[in-house]
Formats: sequence, structure tokens, C-alpha cells
Amino acid sequence: MSLVDYLLVYSLGVIWVVIFMNIILVIGGYIYYTKIHDKKMKEEIDYYPFVTVMVPSHNEGVVIKRTAESLLRLDYPKERYEIIIINDNSSDNSEEILNQVKDKYKGRNFTVINTDSVTGGKGKSNALNMAFNISRGEYLAIYDADNTPEPKALKYLIQTIDEDPKLGAVIGKFRCRNKNVNLLTAFINIETLSFQWMAQAGRWQIFNLCTIPGTNFVVRRKLIEEMGGWDTKAITEDTEISFRLYRMGYKIKFMPLAVTWEQEPQTLKVWFRQRTRWAKGNIYVVIKNAKYIFKPSAGVIRFDLIYYVTIYFLFLSANILSDAIFILGLLGLIQVHVKGYVLAIWVMALSVFVLSLLVCISTEKGELTFKNFIVILLMYFTYCKLWGVVAGYGFYSFIKDTIFKKEVKWYKTERFE
Repeated sequence: MSLVDYLLVYSLGVIWVVIFMNIILVIGGYIYYTKIHDKKMKEEIDYYPFVTVMVPSHNEGVVIKRTAESLLRLDYPKERYEIIIINDNSSDNSEEILNQVKDKYKGRNFTVINTDSVTGGKGKSNALNMAFNISRGEYLAIYDADNTPEPKALKYLIQTIDEDPKLGAVIGKFRCRNKNVNLLTAFINIETLSFQWMAQAGRWQIFNLCTIPGTNFVVRRKLIEEMGGWDTKAITEDTEISFRLYRMGYKIKFMPLAVTWEQEPQTLKVWFRQRTRWAKGNIYVVIKNAKYIFKPSAGVIRFDLIYYVTIYFLFLSANILSDAIFILGLLGLIQVHVKGYVLAIWVMALSVFVLSLLVCISTEKGELTFKNFIVILLMYFTYCKLWGVVAGYGFYSFIKDTIFKKEVKWYKTERFE
């Protein structure tokens, strides 16, 4: 075999390792979903601990009223939770809208922190630290500014974490409320149900391991105090804090019955900026924690580190290689001697991809449709390839920001009416 053949075998091998990992997670996730949907949650719990709900917000005037009012209507005793919204260096009408909400809901534990370019504007982690400094809750609940949680979401999260002192945090699920807007939001809806939530369910079922998302989760106040707040250098503060909680000896559990609905990007430009930020932030976390891969005392977080290294380094390189070889082969610029095997492996990969995603979406009512079957087929040839571009650009941006010591600031995800 030639060098090209060896590179192709390497790329296909890595891709199949990732596929195999995802198959295992899907099986574990499906088992967990089956168990959790049979779980009976209490309509009322014996003790309602005081909770601080924190919402970091930057130029969110389009969505902030709906978010604030949905939080004020949570099915949780009004006197047992407070809401702190950090209107951080906004230049839109967010302050005016939030003042209107305060006037409408007088007497509620509702606080707004307004900052400017001097006191704020330094990113989500900094905003959360500002709210934390004035918070009173035994537990902290975090929601993004475009979220509308279902009424029982907070109660289910608190009920779960309060049952087990070994849990440092409990995460809920977020769903795509604008999934029918266009093909991109349809892709994101499938991605969310499979590569995010089915994977989280599988990791909890198999490893008792989850990663905090940026929204719809609760964490013990005492643990945030111990770690000195959120890392202001991390632009994916959720992943970073997950690793610190595990290193402290606590677990993070997934409670899929606690649901919030959020708005996903509706244009490629907005999507690309958001996902580049995710990729860049996760690369920062991997590099920060890389030393723990070889430490048995690090426990299950080693799986996550290996998983992230596989995805952001090995899988990325494998995708670039396989696509380059495919294109160059079509142009006749290189010769591949294992074409028959490649075709068989490719057909198998596509089949496994489609089947596993169909299993994932089957756990949600109304998602297992012929329309979504077509969306999944299209994803393989388009959306998944775009992910490789995002991961590559995220790595480049991380290197550039590290070299030039760029300060962490808000990465604004554009909202839509």
C-alpha cells in the first residue's frame, strides 16, 4: 500500500473509533431514558431549599422579557427563590424592559444588575461571579437569557440534587423551540437530541459522568465558594466548571425531565460564531486539564478528556484527511488502491449514523418522522462536514488568542423575534 492508502486507513480507523464510542453511548442513553421516563417525580417535596436563579444577559432585549416572566412563573414557592439578571454592558433596550418586568412583579425577589464597559462586559463567567457575590441561595440555578423553562424544571432539578449529597450539580435538558424555522434549525434539533442529550444520558448510565451545559442546571453554592467562582478565562465556563467539580470528588447527574426551551441560531453566520466559541472554549479546557489523563486519581474525567482529545484533534484530522483524499481521488491527482473496502466502510458508516440518530430521536414524542429521517441523511453530507470546519477554525482561533493574549469578552449569539 502507498502512503495515501495508509493515511486513508488511519482516517477511517479514527472515524470508526468515534462511531463505536457513540454507539455505546446511544445504547447506554436509551437504557437510561427508559428508566427515567418510568420515574415518578414528587408533585410536592418535603423541603424547598432557597435557590438563586442567575441569568447572564448581554443585548438580549428581543428575548429577555419572555425569559424573565417564565422564571417568575416557575412551579416553586415564590418566597423560596430569587432571580438575579445581570444586564451586562448592554447597548439595547434591555434595561428598560427589565424595569417594566420589575414594576409588573413588585414584591418578588427579582434583582437586576446593570453594568457598563467599565464594571462589566468581560464575558459570561465574569457576569456570573457578579451575581454570585450578592446571591443568597443554598443552590444556584443558571439559565441563558433566551430560555423559557417548563414550570416544573427547577423543582425537578432541586428534588434530584437534594436526594444525593454526592451530587455537586444536576443538569436538565434544553430543547430547540425554533426547530421548524429552516433546515439549519432542523439540523440543530437533531444534533441536540443525539450528540448532546443522548450522549449525556449514556455517559451517566455507563460512567456516572455528565458535563454541565450553559443553561438549566443547579449547583451547590458551597462548591462554587470553594473553587472561588467561575474561571473568567474560560469561554465555555460550563465545561470548565464540570471538570473542577469532578476533581473535587462530586458527580453531575442528568435529569431529562427538567426541560427548558431555547432559541437556536437561524443563520449559518450566527451558528458558525457560536460553535467556534464552543470549540475554542473546549480546547482551552482540554489543555488546562490534559495532565489528568495520566492520573488514576482523576477518575472518570479521564474518559471525557480522552473523548474531547479524540473529537477535537484525532477526529478532526481524520475528517480532513478522508475528505481531501476523496476529492483528490475524484480529480485523478492521487491513486487509492483500497477503493472497494472504502466504499463498503463508507456505506456501513452512513447506515450506523442514520440508525443511531433514529434511535436517539425516538425518545422524544413526535420526533421520529419521515421528515427527520431525510434531515438525518442530509446532515451526514452537510452539517457534519461543517462541524469539521468549525473545529478547525476554533483551534486556529484558540492559538491566535493565546499568542496575542486576547481578553475574554462576550460572544454575542444573535437572537430572533
